[in-house]
Amino acid sequence: MFEQSTINFKEIFSIQNILIYLLVINLFGFFIMWLDKHKAKKGAWRISEKTLFIVTALGGGIGTTAGMYTFRHKTQKLNFVIGFPFITVLEIIGIVWYIIAK
Repeated sequence: MFEQSTINFKEIFSIQNILIYLLVINLFGFFIMWLDKHKAKKGAWRISEKTLFIVTALGGGIGTTAGMYTFRHKTQKLNFVIGFPFITVLEIIGIVWYIIAK
């Protein structure tokens, strides 16, 4: 009556899908850094620092770091200047480990 479906995690977490995810999350990270800088200039509602760090921790570190320096946004805050690259390096080590271990 019902077909039994199985989830194939190897297909879901393929190198191709991981790379697509990383591309999208980093573009999003770059965009939110631009958006927050834009809103800061206008004195409008801002994106929380917590949200910026969450996007970085979810794999968007290259995008948020690139956005930080491209738009000169949050570059005076030590938490960002050290935090974004540190999280990004940890993620790169994790990705390299995942690829080698596979």
